[in-house]
Amino acid sequence: MEAKHLILVLLCVFPTLNANIGEFDKIWLKRSIEAKKNAHNAFKKNPEAVTADFNQHVTKYKGSKSNKTSPSGDMTEKKSNKTRRGLSNKYKGPCVTTNPIDHCWRCDSNWEKNRQRLADCAIGFGHGTTGGKGGQIYVVTDPSDHDLLNPKPGTLRFAVIQKEPLWIIFKHDMTIKLSSELLVTSDKTIDARGAHVHIAGGAQITIQFVKNIIVHGLHIHDIKKHAGGMIRDSVDHYGIRTESDGDGLSLFGATNIWIDHVSLSNCDDGLIDAVAGSTAITISNCHMTRHNDVMLLGASDAFSGDQIMQVTLAFNHFGQGLVQRMPSQHPTIVSQGNRFIAPPNPAAKEVTKRDYAPESVWKNWNWRSEGDLMMNGAFFVESGKQVTNFPKSGGISAKPGSFTSSLTRFAGPLKCAVNKPC
Repeated sequence: MEAKHLILVLLCVFPTLNANIGEFDKIWLKRSIEAKKNAHNAFKKNPEAVTADFNQHVTKYKGSKSNKTSPSGDMTEKKSNKTRRGLSNKYKGPCVTTNPIDHCWRCDSNWEKNRQRLADCAIGFGHGTTGGKGGQIYVVTDPSDHDLLNPKPGTLRFAVIQKEPLWIIFKHDMTIKLSSELLVTSDKTIDARGAHVHIAGGAQITIQFVKNIIVHGLHIHDIKKHAGGMIRDSVDHYGIRTESDGDGLSLFGATNIWIDHVSLSNCDDGLIDAVAGSTAITISNCHMTRHNDVMLLGASDAFSGDQIMQVTLAFNHFGQGLVQRMPSQHPTIVSQGNRFIAPPNPAAKEVTKRDYAPESVWKNWNWRSEGDLMMNGAFFVESGKQVTNFPKSGGISAKPGSFTSSLTRFAGPLKCAVNKPC
């Protein structure tokens, strides 16, 4: 089976180190110093090795179709090419996985008892992100978000500020309207499998100066800019926050982050922003629609700290209603195996944008696209030099669209039921 994938390596910059922090006190200073150390420790000096490892996973993957896992936890494999994303929500047959990340966990009928197995499944630059693995399961029972200084036990805000690693799940379907930005501490997994959980109509999720976070299965949409104020950001600290931007997910000086099977749409600012030296990130199996500035990876040429930013984008579906996809500055991008659907606007067909730089500058940036599925006139302007050495044997080749529809078929939150494969 021929397979496609996408790797995005980003080397970008950001102009300020205290976004949304009203008072950069000694606690925030300590966090920023620790975040910088974490980023340098996570930085891969040989990104080609990460690309090669990713390629190997894709090459070995042959597709699966099963109801069961073997005693060792491996899925029974059967090649399946009859996959079309438009049918994913109607599919009633045995569990099907269409990419190697999902193959790691999805067809386990005991997923609910083995939730933390998910932490072993990230590949790309976010490989090794374990989130709350090893910590207790924390069940969110209350969708309210009324007290920003003393969050109520049972709420998502209470869970994400705790010191210890936690694997955070949800008791039932719920919509959470955040009263102000939600600040997540290190070593957390937010796992919405088994419930329909919407973060909608309120403020954003902010992952700032922390490490080791997994976000899985959320519906994030209609996020608004929101006034700041006094907000608790950990069990033993609170402080003044300025107005939040209205991103779906904001990564600021964050390290080892994995965002998987998340649906994002219609936010005031970006769907996902990763800036200020954020690195070791994988964004996979996500579904993005109805938005303008979709993804910001680095924001300015004024901050050299973002030169260590490294991000993998894999198996995502960039759907209808998007205007700017991946606006960024001074990156190295190798794009393969994602689906891009351009909007009707003739001026918004370009998949990526080199904002604030003339061609004399960006012509030396290394941007490559191999095997992406471009629809409705979408296009990718290549520049720079070849930055990877993709094998021409072993199942990887650049035939646009051949298997991209399959790889992205189950992008977005999955319908997971207890005692059944997802």
